[in-house]
Amino acid sequence: MNFNFKEIATATMILFAVVDIIGSLPIIISLREKSGQIRSGRAAIIAAVVMIIFLFIGEEILKLIGINVNEFAVAGAFILFFIAIEMILGISLFKQSEESLDMATVFPIAFPIVAGPGSLTTLLALRAEYDIQNIIIAIIVNIIIVFIVLRFSSRLQRFLGKNGIAIIEKIFGVILLAIAVKLFTSNIQELFN
Repeated sequence: MNFNFKEIATATMILFAVVDIIGSLPIIISLREKSGQIRSGRAAIIAAVVMIIFLFIGEEILKLIGINVNEFAVAGAFILFFIAIEMILGISLFKQSEESLDMATVFPIAFPIVAGPGSLTTLLALRAEYDIQNIIIAIIVNIIIVFIVLRFSSRLQRFLGKNGIAIIEKIFGVILLAIAVKLFTSNIQELFN
């Protein structure tokens, strides 16, 4: 086991930026209001399991079903795009029945917000550069941060107020839209090369 603090710190910061759980706070608050509750621990564990499994066998799974990393990222860009449109315009594109409201913990929080195409493709890129145990520690650190944000989102909501959340939602909606466009353009170019 070759634990390297610099690798752990770098991988943690990269994953934190890609997951952007703070930027997803308006989505989380909106989902909490729609569904009544979000199981923070369950969402964090599911996201951690998905990320660690993908770290080990992600590329093989994609190859098995005939999809490459770029195609996966383009599909994820579309999901992020529509979530961003909802945030910016204040409309609801995804209709949710009463039965599906409980699914908010898994979709879209655990996937694709936390363990989404951006973070999963980032894990594949990190694996090429860093030791796997350092990446796993970085995942765990990020999942702890995710859990804390999910757990205390209602307190953050009270602290920020409706206007504060609305402003953050619009700002991060635009940022999420830009991330979706970047994810789409960089990966669509790779598909045509």
